[in-house]
Amino acid sequence: MKTRSVELITQPTTPHFVGDGFRVHNFIPSQEGLSMQRMDPFIMLDYNSPYHFAPSVRPKGVGVHPHRGFETVTIAYKGRIAHHDSSGGGGIIGEGDVQWMTAGSGVLHKEYHEEEFSKKGGLFQMVQLWVNLPSEHKMTNPGYQAIKNDSIPKVSKDDGKVEVEVIAGNFEEERGAAHTFSPIYLYNIRMKSGGKLELELPENFNTSFLVLEGKVKLNGQEVLEQNQLALMKNEEGEIGVQAMEDSLVLLLSGKPLAEPIAAHGPFVMNTRAELMQAFRDFEAGKFGYLD
Repeated sequence: MKTRSVELITQPTTPHFVGDGFRVHNFIPSQEGLSMQRMDPFIMLDYNSPYHFAPSVRPKGVGVHPHRGFETVTIAYKGRIAHHDSSGGGGIIGEGDVQWMTAGSGVLHKEYHEEEFSKKGGLFQMVQLWVNLPSEHKMTNPGYQAIKNDSIPKVSKDDGKVEVEVIAGNFEEERGAAHTFSPIYLYNIRMKSGGKLELELPENFNTSFLVLEGKVKLNGQEVLEQNQLALMKNEEGEIGVQAMEDSLVLLLSGKPLAEPIAAHGPFVMNTRAELMQAFRDFEAGKFGYLD
């Protein structure tokens, strides 16, 4: 069986803070070879690698800010985060949970360390993705999906050495917990040392792996260390993943929208005119209100 080759393996960037609560390495779109167009429909990937926050009476995070034209997906691995937005969405996610917000036509939101986590401090590890919306859905009504870990389907493979958590898309007979506007596969793959998994994904889907814990080998050749990301070539073939030690890997695979991308700050549209309209609508207060 033909295998799908690795196009590139990239190291994490120097971390920077988003607000005062998220210490992140940006992979998409700042890394060479990982532009919005190349990774379409994934237009941003920030990774908060494990970082210990000291106790704080005032929860750290990011204050009120706007979005339009895409979705934000936050996956919690360590720590707890609280979200609130101007459409009424919100909640608290903890280890293993996912927060999926559709900004659509426009929303204000804020994200902070959950109050009790903030008071105690502790280890914090998160991934945040921005997933582009197709042009026909960019002005859809805002929405919010709070996905608890116990609602995420899990499939055991390789005699229990591998567990696939199906956040979006499908894996074998299981359909993911999240609703998406375009075809996407989003999995957490938990592997014990020596565990093996074979994946076959559509060749035109932009596909990558981020190692959150441990070390894996792709197709029996390429070694992917903790905090590294591998981008696969767009070609037919299986992808073999083998754990060289106990590992946790995030898989992202999505069908490109193949549409123009006009992005600036918190807005992602198809044309500059739409982008300018987003700024005007925000300044006019059309994104609602949030304290």
